[in-house]
Amino acid sequence: MARPRQFFSSQDTSPRSIKSDSMSRWSEYLNVEDSSPSTSTSWKHMSTDGPPGSGSVQKALQMEWVVQLSKVAEGLLTKMYRLNNVLDYPDLASHTFSDSFWKAGIIPNFPKLCILVSKKFPEHPNKLQLERVDKVALDALNENAEAYLQILEPWIMLLLDLMAFREQALRLILDLSSTVITLLPHQNSLILHAFMDLFCSFVRVNLFSDKIPRKMMLQVYNILHSMLKSGRDCEFYHRLVQFVDSYDPPVKGLQDDLNFVSPRIGEVLEAVGPIIFLSTDTKKLRNEGFLSPFHPRYPDILTNSAHPMRAQDLANVTSYREWVLFGFLVCPDELLRVTSIDIAMVVLKEHLILPLFRDEYELLHEDYQLYVLPRVLESKKLAKSGRAKQKEADLEYNVAKQVEKMLSEVHEQALISCDAIHRERRILLKQEIGRMVLFFADQPSLLAPNIQMVFSALALAQCEIVWYFQHVGIASSNSKAMRLKPIDIDAADPTIGFLLNGMDKLCCLVRKYIAAIKGYALSYLSSCAGRIRFLLGTPGMVALDLDATLKGLFQQVVHCLENIPKPQGESISAITCDLSDLRKHWLSILMIVTSSRSSINIRHLEKATVSTGKEGLVSEGNAAYNWSRCVDELESQLSKHGSLKKLYFYHQHLTAVFRNTMFGPEGRPQHCCAWLGVASCFPECASAIVPEEVNKVGRDAILYVESLIESIMGGLEGLINILDSEGGFGSLEMQLLPEQAAIRLNNAMKTKIISGLVAPGHESYPENCNSVKMLEAAMQRLTNLCSVLNDMEPICVLNHVFVLREYMRDCILGNFRRRLHAILRTDSCLQRPSIIESHLRRHISIIHLAEQHISMDLTQGIREVLLSESFNGTSSNLQVSEKPAETQTGSAIEIISNWYLENIVKDISGAGVIFVTAGNCFKSAETIGGYSAESFTDVRELKALVRLFGGYGFDRIDKMLREHTAALLNCVDTTLRSNREALESLSGSVNSGDRIEREANLKQIIDLETLVSFCIQAGQAIAFRKLLVEAVGSVLEEKAPLIYSLLHGVAKQLPDEIPDKDEIMRLRRVISSIGVGGEHDTEWIYSIMVEAGAANDNSWNLLPYLCASFMVSNMWSMTIYNVNIGGFNNNLHCLARCISAVIGASEYIKMEKEQHRQSLSNGHASEMQESETLSRVSVVANIKSAMQIYVKCSAGIVLDSWNDSSRTYIIPKLIFLDQLCELSPYLPRSTLEVHVPYTILRSIHRQHYGSSSSMITDLLAPSPRQSPFISLAHASPAVRQNRGDLTPQYNPYDSGNYSSSTHQHEEGYDGDSTRLKASEKQMRSMRGSGPLEYSSSRKVKFVDGSSSVGHGPSPLPRFAVSRSGPLSYK
Repeated sequence: MARPRQFFSSQDTSPRSIKSDSMSRWSEYLNVEDSSPSTSTSWKHMSTDGPPGSGSVQKALQMEWVVQLSKVAEGLLTKMYRLNNVLDYPDLASHTFSDSFWKAGIIPNFPKLCILVSKKFPEHPNKLQLERVDKVALDALNENAEAYLQILEPWIMLLLDLMAFREQALRLILDLSSTVITLLPHQNSLILHAFMDLFCSFVRVNLFSDKIPRKMMLQVYNILHSMLKSGRDCEFYHRLVQFVDSYDPPVKGLQDDLNFVSPRIGEVLEAVGPIIFLSTDTKKLRNEGFLSPFHPRYPDILTNSAHPMRAQDLANVTSYREWVLFGFLVCPDELLRVTSIDIAMVVLKEHLILPLFRDEYELLHEDYQLYVLPRVLESKKLAKSGRAKQKEADLEYNVAKQVEKMLSEVHEQALISCDAIHRERRILLKQEIGRMVLFFADQPSLLAPNIQMVFSALALAQCEIVWYFQHVGIASSNSKAMRLKPIDIDAADPTIGFLLNGMDKLCCLVRKYIAAIKGYALSYLSSCAGRIRFLLGTPGMVALDLDATLKGLFQQVVHCLENIPKPQGESISAITCDLSDLRKHWLSILMIVTSSRSSINIRHLEKATVSTGKEGLVSEGNAAYNWSRCVDELESQLSKHGSLKKLYFYHQHLTAVFRNTMFGPEGRPQHCCAWLGVASCFPECASAIVPEEVNKVGRDAILYVESLIESIMGGLEGLINILDSEGGFGSLEMQLLPEQAAIRLNNAMKTKIISGLVAPGHESYPENCNSVKMLEAAMQRLTNLCSVLNDMEPICVLNHVFVLREYMRDCILGNFRRRLHAILRTDSCLQRPSIIESHLRRHISIIHLAEQHISMDLTQGIREVLLSESFNGTSSNLQVSEKPAETQTGSAIEIISNWYLENIVKDISGAGVIFVTAGNCFKSAETIGGYSAESFTDVRELKALVRLFGGYGFDRIDKMLREHTAALLNCVDTTLRSNREALESLSGSVNSGDRIEREANLKQIIDLETLVSFCIQAGQAIAFRKLLVEAVGSVLEEKAPLIYSLLHGVAKQLPDEIPDKDEIMRLRRVISSIGVGGEHDTEWIYSIMVEAGAANDNSWNLLPYLCASFMVSNMWSMTIYNVNIGGFNNNLHCLARCISAVIGASEYIKMEKEQHRQSLSNGHASEMQESETLSRVSVVANIKSAMQIYVKCSAGIVLDSWNDSSRTYIIPKLIFLDQLCELSPYLPRSTLEVHVPYTILRSIHRQHYGSSSSMITDLLAPSPRQSPFISLAHASPAVRQNRGDLTPQYNPYDSGNYSSSTHQHEEGYDGDSTRLKASEKQMRSMRGSGPLEYSSSRKVKFVDGSSSVGHGPSPLPRFAVSRSGPLSYK
């Protein structure tokens, strides 16, 4: 075991021995730099002034160690605080110890044994018969005695340090109190503060020592020592027992030890009383302008000359209050002074706790009741017994009686009024500091003369803020009921934010104009040199006959002042001067003239110089000392008065109060800077004595800043979301439908009241303007917060830098992203794209409002968010990459793409989604999440979708449609392969006309129903993709008309040769993706099949026969044609789109492969001869040939299956073929006319478009001749459409004779008015019977497989007149 350090003997009083011995003992405490600014640097090296052995040297040594011992006290408190924390704050009074206490490993985990020796202290452990208490624990201690001893030894050394500190501190306090002549604040404030700081530190250390288990540690340590040393006690055991016992409880020991300095403490407390009274009188402080930068009675005087010294003293009022609390607690006899009652009552009424160190405290009034009141009662008893003998006893009795009453009542008063007192003081400081900030910002030249007043304001605000957080959550026992009563502290008090903000702004002003303050201080010191030299030459000073030491010191002071650099002609900020010598010499003078051992004291100096009518020599010197600190120690002074590092120990309360006040009714967004700035000084709380504190405090400070930033950004998001809500800007966007507007106008005119409707202009009434006020307040707060965060300097905590602008940008853009995801969906469905666009535009407008106050480009950030939410990789048609990078698809466009694919193309919800040819959109029989399919596929909705997500969004949807369609086409390929034999047989039977064989072959085709449903889905995908392409083209034409016009022109110039080069192919796809150029359906399916490698074998030659086999599907039994949608109820009209596109694409691929094969056989693999190059015209001819085969085969299957039971199913099939002719550019109508007579088609037209519903019954009834004759009693439809153009309206009930007309049969539709008039005239002269005739949109018969390119929108509105009667088929 290491030998314990020797403590000081009480007989060793030599200053030299004190210095040499103490340096070794206190080295671990003195090596730590004191983070708090003080006068300690000015006390160093005082011993160099004066000859050895003189009184001044001894005095200098004592004053140096006064400051050093205050540092030692802080180190001791730090160690005890750490020990208390490790031991989980044990309750020593009730001997209650938690599990963490025993698991800490400092005290052996034998509770029964350890608690017993602690309870029986100071009885020696040998007398306790411990083996009977816990024999097992005693044996375990014996076995591991050395290990336990090594763990306890550092903490026993702490007890030794406490004992040594007590002896040295008491010796210094006694020496100072007996030798210092005056300890008045206005005469000897420097030595007074050093003395009282040591006094309070001494009290704190001994009060705090009662919170650590001193008795248990000492007893257990001695047991372990005796086990190792054959029963011998450790050498310091009995002294430590005596020391611990004398301070049990600590207050009694302190009262006994400090009894000899009690009168001097009473004098000090009496002297600081006026300043304490002034600090509590808020009315006087306000009315007389103690904290105002201008004279209260003479506003024209802009310097505070009313109370300069007393205003300066307010900076020390926090220390004065602590002196009162500690002084009367350990020196209770001083309460019996007449003036002390009021001082004690004022301070006690404002406090409920006695702060010891960091966040540790004692309950103030409980201690006064336990330790002060009994001493007062004793004094009262003594005074009462002596009242008859002397008059002084009667006065003492009355005073003691008043003190007793005060102590008995002040606790209850404090519980009731302390919070109100401090709230009133905080309001005063809020107002005064607010005015001060405005004034000095406007008049910075007056900041320097009033810098001491600024320090006073900062100190008072610091005191109030610390007091507030010290009392949050405190519970004090009522003196009468003896029950814990929580203190009512308002956690939502907005004044805290105002004070923090005011302090932060004041400190910023001081730092901003530090050069001006420094220049003013230098000018003052330069003028002070002449005044001090004048005072030294006055007759009174000459008569004093100063000794050589004092004369030399005064001359050195004057020399320092006269050699101060002059600020004229050079930059003040560039001037560097160290005035520590000036302060050192002045302190040396003070230590001599305030000592009772000196022949010249401070009173002599005052009397010798005060007769001049100016400030005395001591006052001038003290002022020079203070102003010198504004030259080279201004930052340390600012840190002392403006630092809030103590709030680190209350940072959890700090965060809670911030959240309650920041965005409350009286909160101010600009205060957040001050709340965050507090964290910068948190690391100063860490002590190097406990190394692990540095990391912990730094980590907590960073977490505090991150927590506050999270709250601030949450508030910022809240403000944006409030404005973006339906009650915010959304209420301004509400528009009435025309029907609603008409109802409201009629209601207003008739002056009737209808529930739910309000009169126009109701928003203008004052009682209805709360929402407008809320919007204005939210906008103001948002702009203020953005402006403040934008202008805020970076916050530095250790090596972490927090830039609020970056956090704000991330917050706004992150909130925008979350808002985008939130509005994508309703409770059960996708939101309509137009509503998404409207909400996003509203949100973006709010961001633009905030952007005006931020020096950052948020618009670019919004674009980045939208790009990231829609980007799914580079566009293959525009950018060629060898290896496509794996990119994460934007989640927003992923959600939208999946929804459209699942609900529109696949219709997995079973809502009955149908593509409406007439309306060019999808509709649904049931709603999808509250909306019909039309609400999502209308052109306006798709245009909104394109505007939101742009080309990348289109690419993602297109990619998903491609993948899905490719899978469906793969099924077609599989079916072709698996049914090849049956399809070859079917083609042979069609050519031979063998009906029976054809039917047998059709029955052999497998998976037909599944394939039909897949092809319908593919047709739906093609239709939806075409709608999307049209929307893209419209948006591009609107937003980028030059690019659209360029692509439109390029489409006309593309070469017709096949196969296309890669560049031409990609260009075709780009043009096709905006709805310009060639046939969309075929081009898209062709690109899919090329990418998938489809149509690789000859089985695809049988594709027309496979498509024709669809006519025997069971799907037709459930098919009904709906004239309102221009299609079938089960989307079979999409099958026509799929058949046309797939047959066309397969022919392109076959021709390309054939061309490639021929070029290889001719030896021209790399370059084809120009003569061998095929044009797209030849491919179109092949497509038309394949389509003719399909129509021939399909018509044959349909008409050959005619019978009475299948008549109903034949009609949809014929309409289907008619729609295919109308849809496909490769299938002329003459092809269908060859196989299906006009009469049937015209009758079907009249059946579906006629007004009489009885015609349907007549049509479905069997013919009298058992033949499919169809009545032709109805006229043509009432409405026609041709690619969006309206045709004249016809009357279905118009009667009369019809005149025949043949000139329209060979003409295409060109849309001019003459043709429309002729058509209308012809319709009016139609006959009631005759062959089917087509309108002007009918396709013209062609020669050699060619036809015109005119189209009509629907299959049947083309029919107009007939030239012959009905036809009959065998």
